[in-house]
Amino acid sequence: MSSGHVDAHVHLWDPGRFTYPWLTGVAGLDRPFLAPDLLAATRSAGAPPAGVVVVEADRLPRQARAEAEWVLAASTPELPVLGVVAHVPFGAAAGAAGAPDDPADLPDPAGLAGLVGARRLLQDEPPGFLTRPDVVTAVAAIGARGLPFDVCVRSRQLPEVVELVRRLPDVEFVLDHLGKPRISPDAHGPWAEDLRRLAALPNVRCKLSGLATEADPDHRTAADLLPFLRHALDVFGPGRCLFGSDWPVLTLATTYEHWLHVVLEAVGDLDGAERDLVMRGTAVATYTRPLATTTAGRRCS
Repeated sequence: MSSGHVDAHVHLWDPGRFTYPWLTGVAGLDRPFLAPDLLAATRSAGAPPAGVVVVEADRLPRQARAEAEWVLAASTPELPVLGVVAHVPFGAAAGAAGAPDDPADLPDPAGLAGLVGARRLLQDEPPGFLTRPDVVTAVAAIGARGLPFDVCVRSRQLPEVVELVRRLPDVEFVLDHLGKPRISPDAHGPWAEDLRRLAALPNVRCKLSGLATEADPDHRTAADLLPFLRHALDVFGPGRCLFGSDWPVLTLATTYEHWLHVVLEAVGDLDGAERDLVMRGTAVATYTRPLATTTAGRRCS
């Protein structure tokens, strides 16, 4: 395996194999994005990663396990899939009340080699959803399985994330995309304070990912994005931040090469050990299971 970075947030999808309702009509994304496409994008950037963590892509819930198995089978020596953050079903549909899910329905690391985390998209849920008793119970069950929980929310939901994380100190959380702040010169304030409050809780880490697609076309330069990345690095510290590209979603706004260079600029003032934490080490610490043994039995050195 190369000594390059670990990309802790990529997606693979194939609309011919699985059903992704959200993809319909999304120009530029409504087609297969497979492992060879990702490898080509990273090689074009001159930076093929040492490995990737693939995050579920919001296919139909009943297809979640098949998606995870398909993703893990895509691993190659050229592009090792170090693990999958799989969809986990809990809570009713957005806005609806529902009974707590059976913990037996939650992912079991012993039942799927390469399973290293769980995620259920929360970004479109109504106020109060994240602190519903059944949701708290389900997330606690994920933690009891030894899995971190990826939290994908919008910035307005960060106060609820703070409360959820506070209620579950034994669960490890990973915040996707810095909480999806709106990238504009006047949007830094409320998000920045909410992120600081979240970072004060020790059981949460932050992915440096997904910012370019939160910005309008006039605010996608490094100068626009760096203040948000540097604030996350400041409040979480390099030991709790990890690089992610959000490929191929990022292609709606930028290239793999550009995003990688922006993050490398953000960590440019750190010492070598701290940079390695952000670009590799924190992912290793967060997604331990696949980085110790990949689906092909390879060790990560």
